[in-house]
Amino acid sequence: MMPAYFFAHGAPSIVLENNGYTALLKSFKEQTPKPKAIVLFSAHWEQTVQTVGAAPSYSTIYDFSGFQDELYRMTYPAAGKRQLSEDIQALFAEHGIPSVLDEERGLDHGAWAVLKLIYPDADIPVVALSVNRYLNNEQQYEIGKALAALREQDVLIIGSGGTVHNLRKLNWQSEGIDEWAESFDNWLQSKLEAWDLPALFNYRELAPFAQEAVPTSEHFIPLLLAMGSGDELRQATLLHRSYQYGNLSLSCWKFD
Repeated sequence: MMPAYFFAHGAPSIVLENNGYTALLKSFKEQTPKPKAIVLFSAHWEQTVQTVGAAPSYSTIYDFSGFQDELYRMTYPAAGKRQLSEDIQALFAEHGIPSVLDEERGLDHGAWAVLKLIYPDADIPVVALSVNRYLNNEQQYEIGKALAALREQDVLIIGSGGTVHNLRKLNWQSEGIDEWAESFDNWLQSKLEAWDLPALFNYRELAPFAQEAVPTSEHFIPLLLAMGSGDELRQATLLHRSYQYGNLSLSCWKFD
C-alpha cells in the first residue's frame, strides 16, 4: 500500500534552496515507488465545500509576491486525471461528504513547490484538493480517511501545509529555533506517534503554544487529512524536522 505523506511547503523560495529538507524532498522519488497519480491537499486552496481539481492540465499559480524573479518563471505543467477526480468525488459521496469539481484552477505554490522538488519532471497526473478551515478536526480526519482506498491503487496522497506557520512571528535573520515552536512540535510528535486522536483533535486546548504555532488552521489541516488516510494501520513516522526564520517548521511525516 502506498504511504501517505505530509510535507511542509515553507516559503515559496524553498524550491530554490539547498538544505537538509530540500535534500530529503529531492531524494524522495528514489526512495518511493513511482505512484500512478498524486492527490494533494494544499493549504493555499481554501473552499467551504470540498473541491476536487479536474483540469485536464494545470496552470501554475504565483500566489505570492516579493520573491526571486526566477520563481515567477517556473512552471509545473502536470496533467490532471479526470477519472480519478470523479472516483474521488464518488468516495466522498459514499462517506457523506459533499464535493464539487473544478475544471479550471491551476496549482498554487503549496502544491507545485513541493511537487517540483519531489517529481521535477511533472510526469505524474495530479488531482488537487481544497481544504476547509470551518470544519472541525475530526471532520478533517474523516475526509482523509474517505480516500484511504486510493492508496491500494498506487495513488500517493499528500497534505501540504505547515505545523508551525505564523508569518507574524518570523525572524528573517534568525539562525536559531524559538523554544515555543519546538515545544509545540515536540508535543505534536508525541501525539502523532501514539496516534492519539482525542488529543490531536483538541490540540488548541491541549498543546503548548498552539495559538502561536497555529494562528489560523489552514496550514495545519493537511496534516490531519494525510493522517486520516492512514487510519487502517495507524503508523506515523517523522522523516524530517527543521526550522527557518526562527520558527517556520519544515517537517515531513509518513503515514503507513
